[in-house]
Amino acid sequence: MQELAVISDIHGNLDALDAVLKSMGKKSIYCLGDLVGYGANPNEVIEWAKDHGVKCVMGNHEYAVVTGDASWFNWDAQRAVFWTRSNLKRENLEFIRSLPKRMDLKIDDFRILLVHGSPNDPIFEYVMPESHNELFDYYLSNNRVQVVGLGHTHIPFMYRSDRGVVFNPGSVGQPRSGDPRACYAVLTIGKGEVEVEHKLVEYDIHSAAEKIIRANLPRFLAERLYAGL
Repeated sequence: MQELAVISDIHGNLDALDAVLKSMGKKSIYCLGDLVGYGANPNEVIEWAKDHGVKCVMGNHEYAVVTGDASWFNWDAQRAVFWTRSNLKRENLEFIRSLPKRMDLKIDDFRILLVHGSPNDPIFEYVMPESHNELFDYYLSNNRVQVVGLGHTHIPFMYRSDRGVVFNPGSVGQPRSGDPRACYAVLTIGKGEVEVEHKLVEYDIHSAAEKIIRANLPRFLAERLYAGL
């Protein structure tokens, strides 16, 4: 049996990340993108990923920070992108520039694909069960995998069929499911089976929100943390 922790959308929220790390114990960690954006600790989050050898794919916020193109974001998100871009250390900017758009793994007999958006559009596409449910088996068969992990929406889900499993671990740093707790997933692989369990973790939201306000980032980015929206 192997247990993997899959996290996504930390968004510079170091308080949430610290709480999640205490919850998960010692596991191999994979990140589905968006280490940065919205939150006030992007350097610390990137340095944690580098120092611990976390395998991570590129998210749309990394792409925006690296390229300087935030044209598709709303005004609050644009401000966060440019704040992050101006506050990142050079070596951390280079790290997120180097992130791959997709990651292919093989664990036991299971082939796993990890992306931020979708297998067809790894950076930008939002995948929700209500809009993409009929594509999940296509994702699995077209990519010749048994597991697909997706981030980007900040909303956890798990789909299972005889072809395999498609899941979103939710968001560590900015949940949008209506539950303000940090969310991640644990994959248990072995004996010819894959299980996905979502974990919810309370953290010091007030601390994370105050950091956003002190950094002169949009107040809305702090306020939404309390509601999980």
